Amino acid sequence: MVTWNVEPEVFRLGYFSVYWYTLLFTAAFVAGYFIMLKIFKQEGIPVKVLVRLTWYMALGTLIGARLGHCLFYEPGYFLNNPLEMFLPIARNNNGTYQFIGYRGLASHGAAIGILAALYLFSLIERLPYLWILDRISIVVALSGFFIRIGNLMNSEIFGRPTNLFWGFEFIRSPEWHHPPVNSQPCHPTQIYEAMAYLAIFAWLFHTYFKKSEKPYRPGLIFGMFLVSLFTMRFLIEFIKIEQAAFEKGMLLNMGQLLSIPFILCGIYLLVRAK
Repeated sequence: MVTWNVEPEVFRLGYFSVYWYTLLFTAAFVAGYFIMLKIFKQEGIPVKVLVRLTWYMALGTLIGARLGHCLFYEPGYFLNNPLEMFLPIARNNNGTYQFIGYRGLASHGAAIGILAALYLFSLIERLPYLWILDRISIVVALSGFFIRIGNLMNSEIFGRPTNLFWGFEFIRSPEWHHPPVNSQPCHPTQIYEAMAYLAIFAWLFHTYFKKSEKPYRPGLIFGMFLVSLFTMRFLIEFIKIEQAAFEKGMLLNMGQLLSIPFILCGIYLLVRAK
């Protein structure tokens, strides 16, 4: 058994705090930028196009992930407190507000936000939509690795109790976690997902550069990404604890239900590419 008692906060300067999750989220964008820079240089595309693409990705990810969490998992609360969807604040019992930072981002919401942002980008830049998705999916898979490690540092989104020797006992329980951390050894599903996403990134990266000198049907890499990543997400969800109270008793939880359309879309793209 592993006892996990990591402080989510790296350091604090007055009222300003820096969390591991924030650092890893930032690292995902930095790593993704340099990988895309390598791809753009190989294909002779100006760097200024990549800079604009990075802004679209950042806004699409943040807005989509935030709205996804609010509307998929806690719609009742956030629809009654709409300011908290977009501002890093929370209402106190006395009716005042306090700064708490953003707590709650949903990966499926991020996926929808990215798809919408990149579609807008493709229209403005006059680039084929699938061309962009094939390349950006490589770095999105790597970003998933960083974000799940961030979840591990926050002691959140872990699995059900287990007797396996690698089970994690999550000690620290920040006040925003639902449900609270318990003292039972649990599946470290953050690590399971992180390793799966890292392997998917390596597979997509190898596929792109292996085939970069040969023509392949648009949508092939994006289809590989959708099927592999969301299938892994679907399977790992079976051993996760519920992320919201309404999921208890459901045959498939919200994460699994949201994964199915992405998997089906990926299968269609793979069939089309073959």
